[in-house]
Formats: sequence, C-alpha cells, structure tokens
Amino acid sequence: MYGQQGLQDFLFLMLYGGVAMIALIAGFYLLMRRANAIAPDVTPPTVLRRWTAVFFITAALSHMWWYALGVHWLTDDLFVRNIVAVTLDDITLIPLVMSMLLRMLQDRQRKVWPWFLAQIPILAAATAGIVTHSEFYGFDMMHYWQLLVIIVFVVYYIHALKHYGHWLRENYADLEHKELWKSLLFVIVLFIFFEVYTTNAGQMLKEYLSQLITIVIVAFLLWRVETLQKLEVKEDPIIEPDKQELPPVSVPSGIGSLLHKYCERRQLYLQHDLTLTQLCDKIGTNRTYLSLYFSQQNITYNAYVNGLRINHFERLYRKAMASLRSITAQQLAYDSGFKSYSTFSAAFKQIKGQTVTEWIRQQGKAE
Repeated sequence: MYGQQGLQDFLFLMLYGGVAMIALIAGFYLLMRRANAIAPDVTPPTVLRRWTAVFFITAALSHMWWYALGVHWLTDDLFVRNIVAVTLDDITLIPLVMSMLLRMLQDRQRKVWPWFLAQIPILAAATAGIVTHSEFYGFDMMHYWQLLVIIVFVVYYIHALKHYGHWLRENYADLEHKELWKSLLFVIVLFIFFEVYTTNAGQMLKEYLSQLITIVIVAFLLWRVETLQKLEVKEDPIIEPDKQELPPVSVPSGIGSLLHKYCERRQLYLQHDLTLTQLCDKIGTNRTYLSLYFSQQNITYNAYVNGLRINHFERLYRKAMASLRSITAQQLAYDSGFKSYSTFSAAFKQIKGQTVTEWIRQQGKAE
C-alpha cells in the first residue's frame, strides 16, 4: 500500500483486509492444530510448521502496519512512512521466508541467523534515508542490498538442494512428497514477488497483483507444509576414546547374503518409503557398513531397492499378460513398492534406459 489510492479504493481495502485475515488464520491454524487437514496421513516437520506459522502471522502484521502508518501515523510524510514500512517488511518477511525454505531441507539443521544479520545494512540505509530524506539511501540502497542478499541465498540454496538430494538418494528409495524442484520453484516465485512488491510505487494494478500473489503463497505453503513428510535418519553412534561406555558396533559378515535373505527373498523392498536405516535394522548391520557395501558394488541404496522393485514390476506384468488379466501399470507400480507413478517412471527410465511405455510396447511385439 505505497500510495494513497489504495486507502481510497474500497474494493482494494476489502481485498487487503481479507488477505491479512487469511494469513492470520493460516498462521494460528498451523500453531494450534496438531493434525493435518490436507493430508491427514502425513506427519510434517514441527519446526517447519512453526516457522511457516510465524511467517503467516508476520505477513498479517505487515498488512496492519502498512494500514496503520497510512491512516494514523506519519500521514504528513508519505516518504518516511514508506521507508519505515518497507524496512519492517525487509527485516522480517525476507529472512522468515529464507528460514522456511531451509527448514524444508531435512538432512541437517542449517543456520538461519546469518540471514537475519544480513538485514542490519537495511536498517542503516533506512536510517540514513530518513535523516537525509534521500530516496537513494531510503529505497535504492535498501533494494540493491536486499537483492544481493537474495541472490546469495538462492545460490546457497541451490547448493543445499544438491546436498539434500544426495542425502535423499542415500536414505530413501521412494521420493514421494520429497521432490526438490518444488522448493526451488518456490524460491523463484518469491523472487518474482519481491520484485513486483518493491517496484510497484503505488500502482494499483501491482497493488492488486501483490495481494493475489500473497494468497497464492499462503495456499502453496499450507499445502507444502502439510504434504511434506517428516524425515528422520537414525545416525550410528560414534565411539570416542573418552566415551568407551558406548557399546561397540557389531559388524555382521556376508552383507550380500543378508540382503538376499531379508530384502530380496522376503520382499522387504515392497514396503513403501523403505529407508536405509530400516533396512539396516532388518539385516542386523549399520548404515556405515551397508553404505560402504553399496559403494563397493558401484550402486546406491536408491538404485538397489528400485532395481528390485522394477524387476518385481516386470514379473507382475508378465504374469498379468499370461493370464490375460486387465491391469494398469500404475497399479502394478504401487504393488511393486512405489508410492507414486511419477517416481516409478523416473526410476524405470534411469535403470532400464527406456520409458515404461516403450518397454510395454516391446513386450507386446515379443508376444
């Protein structure tokens, strides 16, 4: 709400207040409700739920302080009012968004305080802009610095996504609800929103657009939080010289035969969301030795489990065709341990070197 036009547009004020109420309700919903409404069978990370709730409530407060500053405070100096309101947004909403995005990555707890400290120059530029009544310090310097911080964060986040993807492939065979591109897409959308928001200069079309985008962001975050499964990997204990009270790690012999007995013959790979830790518990070893075994075989845990699942899919398909049963590839993929058809398709093409459709077509020609 940069200009006075918004305060005189009744329709915009209705939308403005409605968006604030939506964000506030969404924030308290995430704080107060323990179970999910969108995906009741999913248990999301608690820390992500809380950070998102704080962001929603702060977004609602942002609407309130913009309106309060425009109607009750600093009404005689629009320039200073805008600097104060923009600064409040910059030092709260931007680092909160960064905190949420970092908490979506569950391989480790990444520090969020540096991104809050990065807002200190914003306060300095805002102070200089108010004292000198300079648009260069009050807006341009703030915008350029925040833009630099966002670019640095995006680069860092892309690197973190790669690390997170490697962690997922090492520990989880089915990546349902863990897709990386959605988090990266959200970063890009927020970057666009930041540009729209900080360059509207009171233009009513962009004012309306910023409110509609806010609704989309709230809806997306609610969906993302409630469909992102909490992932936990039990780390093996590290025995230090001064902590000999910890029991030594037992190293079973013949890991390959144990995998054949417990995972392949007993078809443990059919379990959805089978993790590396769960497989270790079943065969009586630890993650370090099992990961080392897969490394020596030039294969990853993900490829091992999904390879077994795809072989199972092929057997089920051939049986169905031999008995002339009508069955879909989607159902067979689910019966083979894949939780989603998209994950199955990607794994099938990676391992077999062809799409599922091409493979099925070849089977039909062979008959």
